Amino acid sequence: MAHPAVAVLESALRARKLDRTLTTTLPSWEWTDPASLLPMDVPLVDACLRGGLPRGQLSEFSGPGSCGRMTLLLQLMSAATQRGEIVALIDTCDRLDVASAAAAGVDLDRVLWIRGSGSGIRDSGFGIRGSGFGIRGSGFETRDQRPGTGDWGLGTAVDRALKALNLVLQAGGFSLVAIDLADVPPVRLRQIPFTTWPRVQRVIEGSDTACVLLTPEPLARSAGGLTLSLAGRSTWAGVSDRSRLLQGVDLRVRVVSPRKRIDGDVRVRTVAP
Repeated sequence: MAHPAVAVLESALRARKLDRTLTTTLPSWEWTDPASLLPMDVPLVDACLRGGLPRGQLSEFSGPGSCGRMTLLLQLMSAATQRGEIVALIDTCDRLDVASAAAAGVDLDRVLWIRGSGSGIRDSGFGIRGSGFGIRGSGFETRDQRPGTGDWGLGTAVDRALKALNLVLQAGGFSLVAIDLADVPPVRLRQIPFTTWPRVQRVIEGSDTACVLLTPEPLARSAGGLTLSLAGRSTWAGVSDRSRLLQGVDLRVRVVSPRKRIDGDVRVRTVAP
């Protein structure tokens, strides 16, 4: 039984039409329309997610380096583009390996790739490149204008990546929009204003777009979004340090959602090409 004070608060929120902020008002996942989900086409993961990532919600893939965040995102992008959908990636630190994306089955003609500077400080800033769009530019400058202030340059790159994210979401037409913040130090991520993510959610709410954050640790998700916490262990072939070859990565995916509407743990093995 709910506490009386909680009941009064929920009633007041409903009276002011603010009840969408309550996880108790979210629909049951057992009755979710499959069209409102973005599947990964990985049976074990999709089963754990009960069909896929929710569209119109902000979700996140979090975990330490080499945990499989980008591998999972590339699989999600591959599944979406193979269905003929358009996806976008805001690549804050310019870490995307195009060859790996193509090997994962991503249709690059259906990808809008917005590139940040490789160092976050001195490169050409943000540019846009997409085979299907034919656009490339460097309209966003991220050069550090003050000697010895590298953190300022990285902060500028993050701020402009977030602006790019907002512009892409407002443009619409994408089934998936992801922003890669995995190489940004957690201390810098915690400096992002907390109002950023509710604004992102308001833009995509009710749309067919799923927004995904790639982060080194849990950062933000919407009331109906999911957190996928990842851990990875590399597997090698060979006995000598000089002759060992990477065979693949064993991924552990733990799904966390509000009020444990979805809560599961699955292990997946990826094989190196």
